Amino acid sequence: MKRKIAAAAALATVLTAAACSSSTTAAPQSTLSTDGKGKTVNIWLMQDAQNGWPGVVDAAKKQFEAETGAKVNVQWQTWTNYSTKLDTALLSGNAPDAIELGNTQTAKYIAANAFVDLTSVKGKFDNSSSWLESLASSGKSADGTKTYAVPYYAGARVMIYRKDLFAKAGVTAAPTTLDELTADLQKVKDANKNVANFSALYLPGKNWYTAVSFGAGSYGVDGIIAKSDGKTFTGTLTDPNFVKGVQTWADLQKNFSVGGQTVDETTQDALMAKGNIAAIIGNGWEVGSVTDPKAGNPALAADLATIAVPGATAGQPTPAFLGGSDLAVPTHAANPGLGAEFLRIFTNTAQQTALAKFAIPNNKTLLPAYEAAAPANKAAGDAANGKTWFIPNSPYWTQTSDEVALQTAFSDIATGKDAASELKTAQDTIVKDLNSNN
Repeated sequence: MKRKIAAAAALATVLTAAACSSSTTAAPQSTLSTDGKGKTVNIWLMQDAQNGWPGVVDAAKKQFEAETGAKVNVQWQTWTNYSTKLDTALLSGNAPDAIELGNTQTAKYIAANAFVDLTSVKGKFDNSSSWLESLASSGKSADGTKTYAVPYYAGARVMIYRKDLFAKAGVTAAPTTLDELTADLQKVKDANKNVANFSALYLPGKNWYTAVSFGAGSYGVDGIIAKSDGKTFTGTLTDPNFVKGVQTWADLQKNFSVGGQTVDETTQDALMAKGNIAAIIGNGWEVGSVTDPKAGNPALAADLATIAVPGATAGQPTPAFLGGSDLAVPTHAANPGLGAEFLRIFTNTAQQTALAKFAIPNNKTLLPAYEAAAPANKAAGDAANGKTWFIPNSPYWTQTSDEVALQTAFSDIATGKDAASELKTAQDTIVKDLNSNN
């Protein structure tokens, strides 16, 4: 254990040094190889695929082995302590030939030249011209000119609501704009005024993903939270339009959410299952959590529906944070060309169409296949097809500093503090972190 900790710490030093140095040797460019006779490629994938879409993995393996003559050894991973395991593998020189990682993890590895440059072969990946923007941007260099990681699949936040409670309040059609949403929520609130602790829309103060989305809806989605000229980050949280959007979120929180100002979203599914919440904003899969037989209320299954969070204009949802996974080839992989070829096959149209039955595919071209797979997918598909946003593409973004700064700011705003002032405080922390290499 001590050796692993030491290895991870050493790589962290290497990553920091690489990110700070302008003279770091560039990562090699990839070529796609089909010369695999007698070779075995090692692929790290998360158990999400093993549990959710093993057939997609098997089909990719079969095609790859037939076309290259190589064998595929998929090593299933879990998210717990994954960064430490990956750091250790990269530092020891025993890197796999291709890996999956969360799209919030990629920036530090790209900055350290830990991944092969895929820019020259990007055009050979199916649907690369229609990759989901926010997912694709997480795999690019800080200046956006080079591609080091390939989008794999995504998830988007939607509004999950009780059709029965809305219908009893006289709302029979889903809202399509923020004005309609506000009017509908007022009707639901009035119809349930005698229900203790009732929330027409429960908005936890620390759920910064949702709060930032409302700011993004007014501000625009270029450079959400902070933007870079390639060298220096400047903050956008204090842009008057962003503040205006956040105030819209704060008004909804004040008028329709009971409690929750100082907590995050981790308990909202269980709270909704108790019956006194008409709507929440969360990932589409949270419908299953609300109706879970053990921790939720399966009796609500027929009453829940999802829509993309309405925006100011009909047909233009509030921008959603697009989280998901990327795929990359480590710089020191034993078979980088074969690793890249596996990723090309694993993300081709056939595999992504099959994947679309289970998750949002990596490109807009195949979103109709995802939406057709299940009625509940329409909302997330609409969100992904609209404007989306992602965290600043920097190795210096951290959960412990920057996400906490946002959580604190929005929690304070929800309790009644001035939005512009609290966002300025958060922005100061975030910009300082992002520019820590300057």
